Amino acid sequence: MSSDYIKSVLETVKKRNANEPEFLQAVTEVLESLDPVFEKNKKYENYKVLERLVEPERQIIFRVPWLDDKGVIQVNRGFRIQFNSAIGPYKGGIRLHPSVNISILKFLGFEQVLKNALTTLPMGGGKGGSDFDPKGKTDNEVMRFCQSFMTELSKHIGADTDVPAGDIGTGGREIGYMFGQYKRLRNEFVGVLTGKGLKWGGSLIRPEATGYGSVYFAEEMLKTKNDTMKGKICAVSGSGNVAQYTVEKINQLGGKAVSLSDSSGTIYDKDGITAEKLAFVMDLKEVRRGRIKEYAEKFKCEFIAGGKPWNIKCDCAFPSATQNEIDGKDAKMLLDNGCKLVSEGANMPSTPEAIEQYLAKKILYGPGKAANAGGVATSGLEMSQNSMRLAWTREEVDAKLHGIMIAIHTQCRNAMKEYNTPDNYVMGANIAGFVKVADTMIDHGCV
Repeated sequence: MSSDYIKSVLETVKKRNANEPEFLQAVTEVLESLDPVFEKNKKYENYKVLERLVEPERQIIFRVPWLDDKGVIQVNRGFRIQFNSAIGPYKGGIRLHPSVNISILKFLGFEQVLKNALTTLPMGGGKGGSDFDPKGKTDNEVMRFCQSFMTELSKHIGADTDVPAGDIGTGGREIGYMFGQYKRLRNEFVGVLTGKGLKWGGSLIRPEATGYGSVYFAEEMLKTKNDTMKGKICAVSGSGNVAQYTVEKINQLGGKAVSLSDSSGTIYDKDGITAEKLAFVMDLKEVRRGRIKEYAEKFKCEFIAGGKPWNIKCDCAFPSATQNEIDGKDAKMLLDNGCKLVSEGANMPSTPEAIEQYLAKKILYGPGKAANAGGVATSGLEMSQNSMRLAWTREEVDAKLHGIMIAIHTQCRNAMKEYNTPDNYVMGANIAGFVKVADTMIDHGCV
């Protein structure tokens, strides 16, 4: 039961943001888990930390005009939500997808604040993007859009102010075009974006980091039960960057991934997605930009048209596609089929009804702000390398990433123990991230 103070803040948030369901979902989930903190220490209420935490420091909305290949002017809407800079420069990705709106970006920015706090690195939280759809566009059209987008965004970001990264729809190609435009406009070569190419300031392991990190976090959760990933049957959703490297790390740790998906449906390969098959997926998605159905046709496995992977019998689930992809019905199927672990590679992929079922069954559940923090953590490592004008080896970066995921898990476990919420990683992640940000905001005064 939430305290009167938390209820009051939530009511205000709902009134101010009535048409922003994703943002309200994220804020409600976090605030309702903070009761133990406010019962133990009144300073957070006295300093009105929650009222400040739920309001972005800055919201920027702008038009993005660009020319298509036919010479016709197109106009999209661009956004940057600079949510909280208490512990460092704003840090968060740029999402390019038709579904992008203020609610989705505020939810992502809010989650990013707590996620970044857990990484142990000095990064605040932000998010940005546009309702532009890169699918079906030529390289030249994508370039012209990115240059127009960055022309405006460049006024609001910088290596010590706000360091965007990639997200859905924003890969190496898009980051390259944006970085080139920023460099042209500002006449400086600085680490203002992460996810850059290796030849011009990028970091090894960055493409792999979110997927690897979610599996490292799963392994840490399993260790608390004296178990490992070895021999585990794993259902993975998505087929982009996060899903691909989740499969790769599952294989490396001795598990077997049996599914991938995209908007057209799900493939179920009971023999496992081997390294050879994964290489086909990477070429299919990153080069040819095709549909996952082609995997089923090539490797003669089952394709579930329009379906999701959550009715597949598995030990572990790694939702790695998008928000709210597992609803209450999906969660019930997972649990009925024997799933004992969910580690979120995507941001908020489980609905509140799904999370309620995970917690009731006491399975190992790693929420996104903890389990998928490896991506932004390695972006932070890229920032460090840029600042020092050097590059670490693949082994060095992977070791640092692994260490950060262990540290995130430890912070969650410590918070769970301190606030008497055993085996509840939702509470652990939310409390650990909140306390770090809130204490810093108090240290900074009323700003």
